[in-house]
Amino acid sequence: MNDVNPGKPGPGRILADGFWWNAPGLASLIGLCPLLAASRTLATGVALGLASLAVLCASNVLVAAVGHGVPPRFRSAAFLLLIAALVSAVDLLFQARWFDLYGQVGLFVPLIVTNCLILGRAEAFAVHQGPWPALLDGLGYGAGFTLLLGGLGALRELLAPVLLVAALPAGAFFLLAALVALRQAWHSRRRAA
Repeated sequence: MNDVNPGKPGPGRILADGFWWNAPGLASLIGLCPLLAASRTLATGVALGLASLAVLCASNVLVAAVGHGVPPRFRSAAFLLLIAALVSAVDLLFQARWFDLYGQVGLFVPLIVTNCLILGRAEAFAVHQGPWPALLDGLGYGAGFTLLLGGLGALRELLAPVLLVAALPAGAFFLLAALVALRQAWHSRRRAA
């Protein structure tokens, strides 16, 4: 990738960083609760992933826009309140629009507030960037997390009839471990080549 400014990553690198290189569920293992519990099916995994993506993008853009005006010692609390407000809005939207799906993932939507990924990206990246790079960062990390949640849900849904443990949280843990191992093996081969 050709970056115009070598000190700042380009748009493609920002997206790729969150989507693959530092994927929240595979590389930094952030968000294990929804990965293990809410990824029972493709639909529940994608729903929770899209909710996380929406909160991550919105919080990153808002933090990039107003974060400089918040004194550093109050940033964590201010960002957490902002994220909680966005999660509440997403939770209400789920209840109003997709009530049947909300019955399956509703317990986990409020837990998005506690996902360290969102607060971490706000503090580590968005506050130091403009709204456009912050949005790209949110899209990259959110899309990677959504893909992982949906993929793990689809895998569990596919394997559950023949492998009963796949339907349990422990099955999700084993499948996630296998995905992490595959990712690490792929990275090792790529570095060796």
